[in-house]
Amino acid sequence: MTESSTSNEIGFIGLGIMGLEMAKNLLTKRNASLLVWNRDTSKSAQLASEFPSQVRVANSPVEVVSNCNLVYSMLSTIEASQAVFDETNPEGVLAGIHENSCIVDCATLTPERMSEMAMATTTKGGQFLAAPVSGSKQQAEQGILIFMCAGSLPVYEMVGEDLDVMGKARHYLGESIGAASKMKIVVNMVMGGMLTCFAEGLSLAKEAGLPSDALLSVIDAGGMSCPLFKGKGPSMVQGKYDTAFPLKHSQKDMRFALELGDKLGQTLPVSAAANEVMKKARKKGHEDDDFSSVIEGL
Repeated sequence: MTESSTSNEIGFIGLGIMGLEMAKNLLTKRNASLLVWNRDTSKSAQLASEFPSQVRVANSPVEVVSNCNLVYSMLSTIEASQAVFDETNPEGVLAGIHENSCIVDCATLTPERMSEMAMATTTKGGQFLAAPVSGSKQQAEQGILIFMCAGSLPVYEMVGEDLDVMGKARHYLGESIGAASKMKIVVNMVMGGMLTCFAEGLSLAKEAGLPSDALLSVIDAGGMSCPLFKGKGPSMVQGKYDTAFPLKHSQKDMRFALELGDKLGQTLPVSAAANEVMKKARKKGHEDDDFSSVIEGL
């Protein structure tokens, strides 16, 4: 076991679309000192350049964990998580776990994966909190994410002020690690299904010769008005998909939902149909575009 750290630095692993903005909120609103690591080293260097007195760049995940008692992780896929976290990587997260380690993982992963990570962490003497977020780039920038947390209650209470500067709401769902991931999967399933149905409406209106701006106004004035449609509608009409939440990640989450439904015997016909539309849009070259590009799958 690695010796416990006496540093006041907070560790942050994963500075992608979401992680970078979350880290910036810790720096600006909490005046935190961060030790960061990212697979794309240019992003780490960029953050250190922007906050030279508050950010140090680590050479590996194990260096972050070894030197920090509290570490946030925001890796986008199970494959990335396995590569960075697991014991198969001698420079990975698990290699640095010590008796004071508190790992807070904010990614959207399967309940099984989160549980594996939690078990591996606690086996080595650390504590683990699953804390996936609802929101995309804009919400991360503004510090208005919604955290869905499960696992160690002491860690949840300890990081409350951090979560409050990165988000506008937080929910503790109990000690069962999988509850947080399940909640996030359900939320993203609903969001993906809504946007796919919205895309169908936009496509049908276009084929029917109806003005798209009028459709958007009618929807926004009625009971279907919501930030999702209001924010994505104009860009979908214009065919512009600046990435806030990549389509490939939205489809990944939809797949997770369908897998969960299979395990629980819950039918999800609407989500299954939305998943197929997302897959078609990905095959047409939009997987790295915003998930509003789902309209290209119709």
